[in-house]
Amino acid sequence: MKKLGIIGGLGPMATAYFMQLITEMTDAKTDQEHIEIFVHSIPGIPDRTKYILGESKESPLPFLLEAGRGLIDQGAEVLSIPCITAHYFENDLKSLPVPCIDSLVETGQYLSTSSIGKVGIMATDGTIKSRLFDDALSRFGIECILPGAEGQKKVMHLIYENVKAGKPADMPLFFEVKEELLDKGAEIVILGCTELSVIKRDNDVGEKVLDVLDVLAKASVKACKR
Repeated sequence: MKKLGIIGGLGPMATAYFMQLITEMTDAKTDQEHIEIFVHSIPGIPDRTKYILGESKESPLPFLLEAGRGLIDQGAEVLSIPCITAHYFENDLKSLPVPCIDSLVETGQYLSTSSIGKVGIMATDGTIKSRLFDDALSRFGIECILPGAEGQKKVMHLIYENVKAGKPADMPLFFEVKEELLDKGAEIVILGCTELSVIKRDNDVGEKVLDVLDVLAKASVKACKR
């Protein structure tokens, strides 16, 4: 098996849930059959969305690269980042000497095999503005549908004022955005932020939802298992 390195802390709760998913998805009958994992949880990494939106001049990239190199020095042969907005720096992370799994491409591949043509996106302002999902999924012929301005404010409230603040999710807000996206023609709603994944972990989010963290965890297990 290959050894997995996780650049975590973006945020901390999502990182813990990501490790849980990897453990649950691994086909192992003993402790020894599980994947060896190195985790560097760095909650102090500058906010990705603020940097992308020009609200902060402190780039997260040097911190991501330093963490990646540290994990590789420990023996990591594959890297995963349970933070979708951090994929804004995906091309820069390719400078590292081991592969960093691209959860957006993995999501596109999964959707294409499921004959999904239109998806709704719930994600941070940074992810939306940088068109991360649009650019990645368009390669697979998949159209992205976004919330309106008020809907996007609700998504950011769920991410920053609820999960990152350690508070319960305002589920009526979640379902309002979900229904808006489905009404606009989305066949499925993508949880494109790992804080939204935590909401799915703790609440019944209903059908027609795809969690990118699930996709990333599955891809990480496949990349590391023989």
